[in-house]
Amino acid sequence: MKFRAKIIDVGCLNHFTRVVNTVSKLSKACVLRLTCDHLFFVLSGKVASGGVSMWCELAQVNFFDEFQMEGVSADANEIFLELAPENLSRALKTAQNARSVKIKLTKKNCPCLTLAAELPSLSGASRVVTHDIPVDVIPKRLWHDFREPQMPDYDVSIYLPPLKTMRSVVDRMKNLSNYLVMEANMNGEMNLKIETELVSVTTHFKELGNPPWGVDGSQSTSASHRDSEFMAQTRLDIRKLQQFLTGQQI
Repeated sequence: MKFRAKIIDVGCLNHFTRVVNTVSKLSKACVLRLTCDHLFFVLSGKVASGGVSMWCELAQVNFFDEFQMEGVSADANEIFLELAPENLSRALKTAQNARSVKIKLTKKNCPCLTLAAELPSLSGASRVVTHDIPVDVIPKRLWHDFREPQMPDYDVSIYLPPLKTMRSVVDRMKNLSNYLVMEANMNGEMNLKIETELVSVTTHFKELGNPPWGVDGSQSTSASHRDSEFMAQTRLDIRKLQQFLTGQQI
């Protein structure tokens, strides 16, 4: 089982860093799945009990100048690692002005992702800063727990308003209640509502647009037969919504 990769392009490094920063704001631990062509950051929290689920898929060719990977076996050419994304985020922040960044899977006192950043110096000689990020190698028998989740049929598909605007609204609403109601329709309209015994507040957004969903761009069965003016509703924990909006830096 081997993995090594190298980033030289500054733009690719900055983009990869923003992806990792986003993941680090959503969970203290995640799974990094490595294949020959892709990297995946996976959070598989139980949504029913308040956990966060996430599936982030990156084509390695868009980020790495060199990429070599050998999985656990020929018929299972993948690697699954559990790590703290905050540790990877901190390591990448020290490498923002690096000439190159190398990442490889190593075995020291424990399995590690070793990140080596070649930094410029005033003398012209290069300096290499190395970070060892502890990881747990997930055995093959548990891989099925980290596959891409199936998306349920939906009632409404809608574009969100500018996230900075939406985050500002949600930040103010948290002072009034712990929960809000989000409602939207297939006519590009979305409302954020708080209703308590003391106050009722609604923020309206219009002309947002309704994107098709899925690979084939088809509408869901329930959405295609729904009155475009009908509002579908869901009740959300404001803190979880804030967590999501804060994480969207990519």
